[in-house]
Amino acid sequence: MWSPSCRPIPRAPSCCRAPIVAAPEAVAGRAVRLGIVAGGGDLPVRLVAACQRQGRPVTVVGLTGSAAPRPDEGIADGWASIGEVGKILALLRAAGCGEVVMAGNVARPDFATLRLDWKGIRLLPRVVAAARKGDDNLLKCLVEVFEEEGFRVTGADQVLDDHLMPAGPLGRLGLTAEVTADLERAIEVVEALGRVDVGQGAVVADGDVLAIEAKEGTDRMLARVAELRAGWERRAGLLLKLPKHQQERRVDMPVIGIATVEGAAAAGLAGIVAAAGATLVMDRAGVAARADALGLFVVGISR
Repeated sequence: MWSPSCRPIPRAPSCCRAPIVAAPEAVAGRAVRLGIVAGGGDLPVRLVAACQRQGRPVTVVGLTGSAAPRPDEGIADGWASIGEVGKILALLRAAGCGEVVMAGNVARPDFATLRLDWKGIRLLPRVVAAARKGDDNLLKCLVEVFEEEGFRVTGADQVLDDHLMPAGPLGRLGLTAEVTADLERAIEVVEALGRVDVGQGAVVADGDVLAIEAKEGTDRMLARVAELRAGWERRAGLLLKLPKHQQERRVDMPVIGIATVEGAAAAGLAGIVAAAGATLVMDRAGVAARADALGLFVVGISR
């Protein structure tokens, strides 16, 4: 599958089929080229913009079926299926990438119909075995593959250091005594979810667990809560987002944005709590302004 709005993938030169060597490091003061393996959503676009501001060279490989940059962005330098591991590695190596970040939303693949190249076929049993142990094991397996190929894997937060959730309130409102018990209950629930590798979020109001985050993601979870609380007139409760204790944070850090604030408001919640220093906030100023306009708190807590 190819996107007509993006540049075609260049044929990898014969040097890409040479024995594996470590990717090049910074030379003569030049920054190491960053390779972005891009899924869907806004995060890959923000990473590219950050690299441009920093004067850092960057190459983007979009994952077909997940990444969907708009034509005016045109950020993808090449495209590959998540199962075409050899093609992804070849594109990154041919571009001279020394560091790799995996960013954006990627649907869990259907291994029975996944498009594979030879490298993907060889890795499939290992990846399937990891996937059967949960998403965190699957992500750790993917990190190991890139590291074994000589790339250094980094987290989006290392590039977007100004997008990390700070401790305390983002906007005018902070936590109130009314939500203290709900927060304690939500922490208990999310930490339990993390131990069994289920999700990173939960919604609690007046002591009731209204929803836990699973495969559908935060936005759809909040939409379910909005349906459940249709006609509710009083704001109560909160959304909590925390990373799992064993989580591979370089590839799966919790994320919130303006849509999260709007979803929490539609669900009748009083606010959002997230892990300070371990949650990415897409457009911090925009999130704070939208939360203030809707009368919600957005608060970072240290764990």
